[in-house]
Amino acid sequence: MQRSLFANGRIVTPDGILDRGAVEVCDGVIASVNDSISPDDSNGDFIDLENDFLLPGFVDVQVNGGGGLLFNDDPSAETAVGIANAHRAFGTTSLLPTLISDDLDRVEQAVRAIDAAVGRNTPGIAGVHIEGPFLNVEKRGIHDERKLRKLSNEAIAILTSAKHAQVVVTLAPECVELDQIRRLAESGVRICVGHTNASFDETRDALAAGVSGFTHLFNAMTAMQSRSPGVIPAALESSAFCGVIVDGKHVHPAMLRLALRAKSDRRLMLVTDAMPVVGADMDHFHLNNRRIDIKDGACRSEDGTLAGSALSMIEAVKNAMAMLDLSVDEASGMASRMPASFLGIEDRVGSIAPGRRADLVRVSPTFDIRQVWIGGLEHRA
Repeated sequence: MQRSLFANGRIVTPDGILDRGAVEVCDGVIASVNDSISPDDSNGDFIDLENDFLLPGFVDVQVNGGGGLLFNDDPSAETAVGIANAHRAFGTTSLLPTLISDDLDRVEQAVRAIDAAVGRNTPGIAGVHIEGPFLNVEKRGIHDERKLRKLSNEAIAILTSAKHAQVVVTLAPECVELDQIRRLAESGVRICVGHTNASFDETRDALAAGVSGFTHLFNAMTAMQSRSPGVIPAALESSAFCGVIVDGKHVHPAMLRLALRAKSDRRLMLVTDAMPVVGADMDHFHLNNRRIDIKDGACRSEDGTLAGSALSMIEAVKNAMAMLDLSVDEASGMASRMPASFLGIEDRVGSIAPGRRADLVRVSPTFDIRQVWIGGLEHRA
């Protein structure tokens, strides 16, 4: 048995922060969480946390790229691994490589590649996010209009073909049939509303049919109006999970603070929507032959359209604390426990609790990443 003890740290648990606490890990799984353990108790590795925070590894359900790689350029397991390696340095221990609207053959390639990677227990890969192409052209944002299409039986067969990986699909409910949403949901696909002009009633109907999430809440969806509430109030009144990009560029912090107050179940989860620049020294990249420049911390096309983000998850956590007035454990939970619950893997990852995989992030009191572990094995950049 391989045993490790993480001690003398501030352990962020589902029940709050355990000061000077300790975590026992056996064969890559958390065995116990305690008030304290001394080095004398250890029959294996002893990691002195020196009063640093120990957080659960972050779970990111929307990652377009990282480390200079864009998933759309080559939707393969190798690309996904490179992206995961880049984001791991920022505390993300599980992610969904995300394919921006593309042709069906590319969608099929992405699903097959990630399904095989998850089947091999590839570290850091939890599934695949297919963001489009079943979107409303009026809310396409940076998505290529030429790639958008109707949801067909062929597409449904592709989206439901995975045997190992969790598949998430973002679609505009007004552009698909409710029966199609039911078919996807009944097959285990997680469905998110995004890039949509749906009305309040259309969104409510889609939720009843099986929608369980919303992609980058507030962005690329109908705005709230007094007599035409649209997507956002339907999302906040529901029990669905809402992804939010907390970078100060996509959504004003005041709107996110209101969302937190309005959503009583607190099912808001941090996402990065990250592009290849995260973990790479780049001032631009290309998406569908369009140049995307990084200026003032944002990724924008030549006409100023936002194109994903330059955000890492540790930055999102810090922004959530600074901009949304959240505590350490609240912000950490939005980056770990909430997305894990959305994916249905909260019994395996997303919290520091017995029985969970030892995906752990050690950060300094100023929230600089110091060490990252997946399944008890330390990641070294």
